Amino acid sequence: MELRTDLYLGDCREELQYLPDNSIDLIFTSPPYADQRKSTYGGISVDEYVEWFLPISNELLRVLKPTGTFILNIKEKVVDGERSTYVMELILEMRKQGWFWTEEFIWHKKNCFPGKWSNRFRDAWERLLQFNKNKKFNMYQDAVRVPIGDWAKNRLKNLSDTDKMRDNAKNGSGFGKNVSNWLGREMVYPTNVVHLSTECSNKNHSAAFPEGLPEWFIGLFTKEYDTVLDPFMGSGTTNFVASRMSRNSIGIEILPEYFEIVKEKLEPKEPLLFNSQVNINEHTEYSRRYAIR
Repeated sequence: MELRTDLYLGDCREELQYLPDNSIDLIFTSPPYADQRKSTYGGISVDEYVEWFLPISNELLRVLKPTGTFILNIKEKVVDGERSTYVMELILEMRKQGWFWTEEFIWHKKNCFPGKWSNRFRDAWERLLQFNKNKKFNMYQDAVRVPIGDWAKNRLKNLSDTDKMRDNAKNGSGFGKNVSNWLGREMVYPTNVVHLSTECSNKNHSAAFPEGLPEWFIGLFTKEYDTVLDPFMGSGTTNFVASRMSRNSIGIEILPEYFEIVKEKLEPKEPLLFNSQVNINEHTEYSRRYAIR
C-alpha cells in the first residue's frame, strides 16, 4: 500500500474546503496562540480568537471521521496579571458546534525556560485538548503502554489480604483499588500527563514542538495507513512523524517560506491534487498542492 503526504499552501480556512467529508483519522495541531507569533502569523487578539477559530473547527468537524480524534495543543496567556479565559470560551463554543470534549492531556515541558516573576512560577505545561465527534472512537491504548517501574518490585512482594481485594477509599469518595491487579505486569497504561522536553534543535520555526508529542498521539489514536491532518503545519513535525510511522498525512501552511522548507525536506516528486475526485474550481493554483509518495 502506498503512503501519501499531501501539502497545501494557503489559509486553512480555505484549503480545508478541498478535503472530503469524514476522511481524516486524527487531527493533531498547534495553532498560533492568542497575541503570539505576531512577526510571522500576525497574532490573533484574545478578544477575536474564538470567532477566528470557530470556522476552522467547523471544517475540522466536517473532515474528521466519526471514529476520529482531534487533538488541539493550546495554552492561555496572561493578560493584565490574570490568565485569559479564551481557551475555556473556545471549548464551550466548540461543544455548541457538536464536538465532544472527551479529555484533556497535559504536556509537561521538562526543560521549560528559567525565569522570575513577582506573582507566578515558571510555565512548565501546555494543554492538549481531545475532541471527538462521538463518544465512541478509535483508540489503541496498548501502543503507548509504559514500563511499570521499580516501585512494583518491593510493593508487590508481600501483599496483605486487603491488597488482594477492592479496597474502598477511607474518605468516602467511592474510589477503590485492588493492588493485586498489578501482579505480573511489566507494562501498564500511562497517565494523561506526557513528559517531554521542548524542541531544542533549530527547525527554522518559532514554535516547533518535539517529535515525541505527535508521535505519542499518532500511536494512541491511529493505525498504519490511517490519515493524519495538521492544518497549521509550521515546520512539518506532525507530517514527518506520521510518515515515519507509516501514516498518510496532510499538512496546510499559510506561510510560503515554511511550506517550501517542509516540501524540500520531504522531496516531492511532482505536483498532484490531494484527491482526484475533489472538484477544484478554475481559479485553483495547482502548484500550491503537492503529494509526496
